[in-house]
Formats: sequence, C-alpha cells, structure tokens
Amino acid sequence: MRQVADQLPVSADDVAGAVSRLSGVANRTPIVTSRELNQRLGADVFLKAEQFQRGGAFKFRGAYNAVSSLSEAELARGVVAASSGNHAQALAIAAAVAGAEATIFMPRDAPASKRAATEGYGARVIEFDRYSDDREAIVQELVERDGLTPVHPYEDSRVMAGAGTSTLELLEDAAPLDLVVVPAGGGGQLSGGAVAASGVAERPRVVGVEPAAMGQWKASLAAGHPVRVEVGATIADGQQLRSPGKLTFAVVKALGVDVVGVADEDIVRAMRYLFERQKLVTEPSGASAVAAVLSGLIDVKGLRVGVIMSGGNIAVDRFASLMS
Repeated sequence: MRQVADQLPVSADDVAGAVSRLSGVANRTPIVTSRELNQRLGADVFLKAEQFQRGGAFKFRGAYNAVSSLSEAELARGVVAASSGNHAQALAIAAAVAGAEATIFMPRDAPASKRAATEGYGARVIEFDRYSDDREAIVQELVERDGLTPVHPYEDSRVMAGAGTSTLELLEDAAPLDLVVVPAGGGGQLSGGAVAASGVAERPRVVGVEPAAMGQWKASLAAGHPVRVEVGATIADGQQLRSPGKLTFAVVKALGVDVVGVADEDIVRAMRYLFERQKLVTEPSGASAVAAVLSGLIDVKGLRVGVIMSGGNIAVDRFASLMS
C-alpha cells in the first residue's frame, strides 16, 4: 500500500515534509478521551480536536504548508481562493504570517462570523453565489486578470499534505488504531489523512463522512470518477460542495477509502453531545465524523477508533439556534 501511495499526487514523505514546515507555527492539537463515550460505543475512542488549531480548524495546516512553499515572486503577487469560511480564515492567517495579501471569494450565505474573522485576519473578501456561480471560474478570472497566486482549499498536493498532518499526529499519539474517521468535503483532509495512514506500520482503515444531503463522494465513488451533484441544503456548509477534487478523489479511490453520508439531525445530536458531555464546541462540519460514529452509521464496537473533529468556527447565536 505504501508503494501505491507514493505514486499518487501526495505521498507519506510529503506529509512528513509538511510536519517540518508546520513545526513551531501550527498547534499540535489535543486528543480527547472519555470513559463515558467508550462505554457508550463499546470502543476505545480518541477525538482529535482540530477546533484548537490556529483559525479554529484543520485548514491552517494545508494553507500554511502551501503558502510557505511559494516563491517570493508568488507571494508578492498575493494569494487567492474561494472558501465558505475555514480555508478562508486559514489562508488569511498563513498569508499574514508570510507577509502576503490574501483575496477570498466567500459564498453570500456563508456564516457572518467566518467572514468577520477572515476580514479580521487581513484578507479582502468578495462575495459570490454558491448556488449559481462557478467558484473555480471566478478565482481563475482574478488569477488571469491580476496575476494572483491560487491556493485551492483542497485540490493542491501541498494543501493535501498539510491537512494530512492531523491524522499523522492522531496516529502518533493514539496508535495503534483500527479505524480513523474523517469529515469529507472537497477531500483535502480525507486524502491527506489516508496517505498518512498508509505510511504507518499498522495501517488503520480510513472512512470519510459527508452530509447525506450532498452525497458527492458516494456518487463519485460509485461512478469511479468525480461527478457533480446538485448543491443540497445542509447545516454542514463546510462540506457543501458539488464535487470532490480530481486529485483528492484519485487518492481516496486508490487507497480504498469508504465514505458514508450522515443526516443533519445526527450532526446536531453530535454537537449537543460534544458540548454537554465533553465540553467541546464544534461547527456542523466539524462534528460530522463524530455524528457518524455516535449514530451507529459506522460500527466501531470493539475497535480502537480515531475521530477527527475538523473545526469549531460557529457563532454563538447559530450554535444556540441549532441546539434549540
């Protein structure tokens, strides 16, 4: 399996290289364990708390790994991306650390708190309509017109490698694991994590979790290639994408990763459980992997399981609304 991974757009060595770049810059996020949770599920569960990463989500790992790899000329032109919020904030922070300007296209209906944070980190924000606009086309237009350097939220081997460091840390701190469960949106964290898992001696099974209302991963894996789906209504806005990335899909398919779809109501239940019982705040996308485990969508009985909580960027009023 290691040989297969090394032939893909990102390798275990790339993830190791990202670890070096992120050292002293990114946070090594904690792992949370709970006797109550273990008893509830009949498993040993290790929750990787990426809400304690810089920018409040795992995205800083990939954004900084990519930005720190750019040349001085590329940095001088500034960086650009389209994001519903977490990559936006991460790229804004990474650009500020590197002394570059960041321009972010954000969906008009993105959470106001995420936009405020992105602008607070120094980025310029331009709105777009996620339901009618082609985010890749509007980014490319600015790249061609103003010469900005694109840093894609997931379709970039450097971003994938950086995102994979969260799974690598989980495996280092909680090994051996039988299973690692990862939220799936565009696939940067899922693909990078699968590569990281393929490089360890005792390789765990990796399962991705997407909103059932979207299903872009399940449809693509069934077809054998990335397919576009309609943008469905879901509270998990960070995973609300029409299609997986081509690079991320290639990795996920080659490494035999499964993806399951979780219902919004189960995500809400997971957010409530994490808050009330574990004292952890997560955004909907950040809780999707936990939701798949708590709801029984993924059978974990008798296993050692690592679960990534990918972020905690949610406004108080929205969190309260979902909980009520």
